[in-house]
Amino acid sequence: MKKERKKKAKKLPVHRLQRKLLSILRKKPKKQFNPAQLKKYLNSDNNTDSITYALEQLVQAGTVVRRGDYKFQYNKIPDTEIENTPGRYYEGYLDKTRSGAGFVLVPGLDDDVYIPKKYIRGAMNGDLVKIKMLDSLRRRKEGRIVEILERATTRVVARLRLMGDVAVAFPDQEGLPPEIHIPVEEINGARDGDMVVIAITQWPQKVRDVPAGKVVERLTARNESDRVMQSILINHGFSMRFPKEVMEQVRPLTARIPKAEIKRRRDFRQVTTFTIDPEDAKDFDDALSYRDLDNGYFEIGIHIADVTYYMEPDTPLDREAYERATSVYLVDRVCPMLPEKLSNNLCSLRPNVDRLAFSAVFTFDPDYKIKKRWFGRTVIHSDKRFTYEKAQKILDAGKGPYFYELDRLNKVAAHLRKKRFREGAISFETDEIKFKLDKEGRPLKIYLKSRLDTHMLIEDFMLLANRSVAEFIKKKSKGGQPIPFVYRIHDLPEMDKLIDFARFAASMGVKFDIQTPRAVVRSFNKLSRMAERRPELKILVIMGVRTMAKAVYSTDNIGHYGLGFSDYTHFTSPIRRYADVLVHRLLAKNLETVFRADKQQLEAQCRHISNQERKAVDAERESVRYKQVEFLQQFVGEVFEGIIRGIGDRGLFVELLDNFCDGMVPFDSLGDYFIVERGRMIARGARTGRRFKLGDKLWVQVVAADLDKRQVEFLIAAPPRKLSKSKKNRK
Repeated sequence: MKKERKKKAKKLPVHRLQRKLLSILRKKPKKQFNPAQLKKYLNSDNNTDSITYALEQLVQAGTVVRRGDYKFQYNKIPDTEIENTPGRYYEGYLDKTRSGAGFVLVPGLDDDVYIPKKYIRGAMNGDLVKIKMLDSLRRRKEGRIVEILERATTRVVARLRLMGDVAVAFPDQEGLPPEIHIPVEEINGARDGDMVVIAITQWPQKVRDVPAGKVVERLTARNESDRVMQSILINHGFSMRFPKEVMEQVRPLTARIPKAEIKRRRDFRQVTTFTIDPEDAKDFDDALSYRDLDNGYFEIGIHIADVTYYMEPDTPLDREAYERATSVYLVDRVCPMLPEKLSNNLCSLRPNVDRLAFSAVFTFDPDYKIKKRWFGRTVIHSDKRFTYEKAQKILDAGKGPYFYELDRLNKVAAHLRKKRFREGAISFETDEIKFKLDKEGRPLKIYLKSRLDTHMLIEDFMLLANRSVAEFIKKKSKGGQPIPFVYRIHDLPEMDKLIDFARFAASMGVKFDIQTPRAVVRSFNKLSRMAERRPELKILVIMGVRTMAKAVYSTDNIGHYGLGFSDYTHFTSPIRRYADVLVHRLLAKNLETVFRADKQQLEAQCRHISNQERKAVDAERESVRYKQVEFLQQFVGEVFEGIIRGIGDRGLFVELLDNFCDGMVPFDSLGDYFIVERGRMIARGARTGRRFKLGDKLWVQVVAADLDKRQVEFLIAAPPRKLSKSKKNRK
């Protein structure tokens, strides 16, 4: 009888190695280990160098402490008060406010959990924390931070100050430590007053302590706006630069496709194919193909860049893409998830070149019913690159290049859209602002992005592909254990928020039925149609969006309420979203056999990607905010008409109708003490009874535009008697 061969341990990737090490150290919080000792507990082939590197990353994250003799220990935050307080434990991401308090976003909970400043315990914005949610009958959920599991920020932009033999860096963003101590031997040639990038090497053990760090680079910028945009990216954990090992992996890649690879794929190069994208797009994720079939049916292909062909799992490129998890779109630049050679070239579905794709192909009958679905790897050749505007002109004119194909696609998309809303999708068409910038990045004009039929055409086919892939996996799971998968989920809105919203809508003459989820959908769609005729109701649409839960990635498929889909995923943008990369890999394996990934590991990846998405959205909003304040600096002293978009503890948030910028009218400028009523929809003066509500129009004067604080201050003003020519031109 042959002796059974012992299974060789595999080398763990960095993110899994970190989690394994953290698990070992957490079980023995009082004990200190060196890398060699920890290796004995690992069932892996990682050497001590890779273990040391992973431990150093955990030290930077604040979850592990480095002790003497190069030993490491779990960084637990003890608190007897919390331990003795009844409650339940959860994990979530911290959203810190200007006051120093914060809210923790916990997956599965309807409401965020409020953390008073006293119990933040040194956690920073975006950190993954363990909390204890207190048992309480109060409406607002409240908790205490027990442990910082993972730091969101390890690098920050700061102003360096040299004070003799002491160096101190002062970050330029709220929500970060007010100062960081730098050993003088770690300033790496930086001079007093330089803007530098700091790597935080030691987080404080106590709230009053100051973190330590080292200078990793001096920040160079063309101008102040460029510096701020770089700072926004770095402070949110993103970078325009890629590590050396990533670029070395990408360098030898070429556009040449081996003949053997083409033979393994379905060939669409002779089928009419084109892309439709924004004017300034460089990464073309998706293309559409169209052809008529002999039996009166027709075929539409949705072709998605095959990023996974160039990006093998657990390589430097793959690990970096996972860490980033998303591309970030600031006002004046894109911070890509993948290096430019891939995102703008090899993976981009450019016209007139062969490209590898992962495709969802649908056969329709003459009544636009889907008769057949096919998923698989393909090779395509795009015949034309359209912008949304050029494709729309052809549709409007009824003639032009590929009009027949565009017209057919547009009619199918309209059919899919109508069917989607009939089955329960919510129509939320909110305004998106765009900037016209000069060569130095200064805003010249702010305008609303137009929404064309061609935008909706692409959107409808992407929704079809995403939904169909999720349905395929679910169907394949029937009769056995569910196949772990990455779903895009969207929960039902919270009832308390809906009640407040319905009450306020009624005050504006809009009846809102919240008796059932289907009734809520019908009410929202009716509101959207009304807002097209009555612009003053747009504020209700915005408020309606705020009542909704946030869409996230998860392995637990609860459906997508907003879209009205019971199964939904993200398959169509692997150049800019790592979730789609995971979906491509899981789908490819399940086309060949039944493949079940580690659900726990996949869920951890979903949480990381969702958190990175949130950080990217925050960075994008901050860049918009900066450009809005920069734009309004030239109008200090001028009067504009605005509409109340929000009510806070300190004042009214007003959006200017002229240029879509917003600022605050402080309550203390109104000569009264104002009470903000439940739901933050109405503010009432305690002495005068003066009343402001969301949606009210008023005239305001711009009195301050502070770029450092990203704040604009307004005062209520009388309407101008006559508009100047310059203001008319701005309108």
